[in-house]
Amino acid sequence: MALWMEKGSEPLTEAEKADLEAIAAIKESAAIELKEKGNAFVKKGKKHYSEAIDCYTRAINQKALNDSESSLLFSNRAHVNLLLGNHRRALDDAQQALNLSPSNIKAIYRAVKASLSLNLLAEAQDYCRKGLQLDPNNEELKRLDQQIHTKISENEKRDAEVSKAIKEAEELVSAIENRGLKVGKAMYQELTGLKKPVLDKNNILHWPVLLLYAEVMSSDFIEDFCETDMFSPSNMFSADQPLPWDDENNYKREFVELYYEAVSGVRLSKEKLLHCLLQGTVASHVGDEEKDAVEDFKPSAGSPKWIKVNEKKTLHDILKEPNFIIPGIPVFYVVSKQSNFYSKFKSGKWAPPSI
Repeated sequence: MALWMEKGSEPLTEAEKADLEAIAAIKESAAIELKEKGNAFVKKGKKHYSEAIDCYTRAINQKALNDSESSLLFSNRAHVNLLLGNHRRALDDAQQALNLSPSNIKAIYRAVKASLSLNLLAEAQDYCRKGLQLDPNNEELKRLDQQIHTKISENEKRDAEVSKAIKEAEELVSAIENRGLKVGKAMYQELTGLKKPVLDKNNILHWPVLLLYAEVMSSDFIEDFCETDMFSPSNMFSADQPLPWDDENNYKREFVELYYEAVSGVRLSKEKLLHCLLQGTVASHVGDEEKDAVEDFKPSAGSPKWIKVNEKKTLHDILKEPNFIIPGIPVFYVVSKQSNFYSKFKSGKWAPPSI
C-alpha cells in the first residue's frame, strides 16, 4: 500500500497514485485549516498566542503546502514570536520563511524587527536593504531603516566614548606605574565618591585629596592637588576660618600636623587598577573586577603606624614613599599638637574606623 511506501520510491499502480493524492489532499486541507485557526487565535489576543504558535507548527509539520504557502506559515509564526518577545525564535522563523520565498516582504519586515531587538544591527540593515529593494516605498521598512541608522550612530558614538575612557585610564595607569606609586583599595568613597586623579597635557598628575580630622572624623576635600605642589599645611588651611567644631581653637594651622597610615592594605594589580579607574565612566563594564591585588606589603597587625608628612616635600615625593599605599586617592589625617587627642593618636591607640 502507498501508505507504507519508502521515501523516494515511486508508486507502481494507478491505485497507489490515487492513495497518495488523497493523502496529500487531506494533509493540505489540514494544514490550511490549522493556518486559519492560528490566524483566529492571534486575533483573539495575547492569551491565545501559544495556541496560535501550536497551530502554525502543526500546519508546518504537515509538509503539505508549496514553498510560498509554507513561507507564510513560518512568517506568521515569526509574527507571534515577536509579539511574545521571543526574538531569536522570530528571527529563525523569518529566515526559514525567506529560504522558502525570498520575496516574502512580511518575513523580511519581521526579520528586521527581530534582528533589531537582538541588537544585530548589521543583519537588520542587510534585511532592510533587501526589503527596500523589493518594495522601495514600504513605509514600515523605511521607518525601521531610520531606526537602524540611528542606533548604529549611537553605538559608534558610545564606542568612541568607551575607547576614549579606556585610553585615558590606561594613560593614568602608566603614569602611576612610571612614578613608582602604589594604589590600593579605595577608602571613604561615601565621602569622596568616585574621584580619581587627572593627567594633564604636560604629563602632570592632579590628585583629589581627602583630609580627615581624626579626632572627630570630620573631613575636608581638595579637588585638585598638583603633584608638584609643596605639601605644607600653610598652603592647605585658612588661618582666619576656624573649624565649626573646634571650640578651643586647637586646629589653627600652626598647630596641625599631617599623617598618613603606613603599609595600609595591598597594592592593586595593573588590571584591577585599570578597572577601578574606569568606574563611573562609560567604560565601567570593561576590565576584570576579580583580579587579585599584588601583595608588596602585608598589612601590619595591631596598632596602625602613622608617618608624619614632611611639609617641605611635594605631594609626589610623599606619595612615592615605599611604605605609602594610596587608598584609591591620597588620604591624610589631620591632628593638632594642642589637643588631648594628640598623644592617643601618636601612641597608636587610635585607628580609623573599619570600612
